[in-house]
Amino acid sequence: MIDPADLRPATAEDWPRFGRAMDVVFGEPSTGPYLDTPTPLAELDRSLGLFGEDGRVHATAGIYSLEMTVPGGAAVPTAGITWITVSPARRRQGVLTALMRRQLDEVHAAGREPLAALWAAEAGIYGRFGYAPAALKGGWSVDPTRVRLRPDAPAGEGRVTLVDVEEFRPAAAALYERVRREVPGTMARDDRWWTRTLRDDEEQRHGATPRQLALHTEPDGTVTGYATHRLKAAWTEGGLPDTTMTVQEVRSATPAAHTALWRFLLGHDLVRRLTYEAGPAGEPVQHLLVDPRPLASRPFDGLWVRLVDVDRALAARRYPAPIDLVIEVRDPFCPWNEGRWRLSGHPAGGYCGRTDRDPDLVLGVEELGAAYLGGTSLAALHAAGRVTEVSPGAVTLASTSFSWPVAPWCVTEF
Repeated sequence: MIDPADLRPATAEDWPRFGRAMDVVFGEPSTGPYLDTPTPLAELDRSLGLFGEDGRVHATAGIYSLEMTVPGGAAVPTAGITWITVSPARRRQGVLTALMRRQLDEVHAAGREPLAALWAAEAGIYGRFGYAPAALKGGWSVDPTRVRLRPDAPAGEGRVTLVDVEEFRPAAAALYERVRREVPGTMARDDRWWTRTLRDDEEQRHGATPRQLALHTEPDGTVTGYATHRLKAAWTEGGLPDTTMTVQEVRSATPAAHTALWRFLLGHDLVRRLTYEAGPAGEPVQHLLVDPRPLASRPFDGLWVRLVDVDRALAARRYPAPIDLVIEVRDPFCPWNEGRWRLSGHPAGGYCGRTDRDPDLVLGVEELGAAYLGGTSLAALHAAGRVTEVSPGAVTLASTSFSWPVAPWCVTEF
């Protein structure tokens, strides 16, 4: 078994072989300018590797210092777990457990980030370490020729224009900053993250066009929305158009701007399939259509969340209905979270602290992570036998208070 102390941070000199170790596991050879030097986003002091005496890298891990919106609009420091790989030759030897152990211990000891989050390449791995899917991707697809917008859809005087990246980037960044606190799960983006978001290497297009960038602008010049997408042309054997549009992100500050962007996206000639795999499960476009049935949705897990410090995490979010309950938390992997916590919250704030009172609910930290952003019902988890109700009515109260009117969404993968 591997001791977490056997792991060490990677250095800039380690980066080429560190990156190659990740390529081997993911089966996706890296491309672009950062094969031999760390990317601008890399925080090597927060990386971990298992380095063999033979010079090989047998495991990798990293953390990005992120900031995530939680219910109520607070932007909470979050450890973005990334680069998790274990060599096929070192499986079943406790390596992944050592990586998870070292990461969570160090995040907890630093005391800055009460939350951790990740994107799971394999969904069956991370539950035993306390992570749970907390925000869904909608998995939307539609033939745009089969739908039309409702006649009463919001309308405005703004217009949608395709622009180049130099015009798009500052306008989109300003709008994103304006709206990011409205949607739980949204990650803050500084200049480095915008550079990564808009990176458009040809080998990553898979035969599609360069990324198309659209802004929605009001008559006074204010930008109130943006959308990004690609087109991949195709024709049937009979010579009919069969182009696919891949929508990557749609953001808006007003209903009229949102409607105008979707009118623009759905109105492209030659497109017979529009996909928005990364779109939010609560995407409003489904309510803009006269007949929403052709709009297919296949929701699947997106962002996974883990409460590193239960008290600080629960106190950081807001609760739409007043709550005052004692929650007994089970967290064998991070025993500092074990025990009974009194949670008191309302729309303006929250408090969570240790108590010796009898519990109203008993649940694991995994269940808390699933419900934390408001996208998973504690009542559903109770029905699945994953939450124990001790005080009658506690599940109903907790489910109501942990909910949030805006579905959580994260489109920033890391």
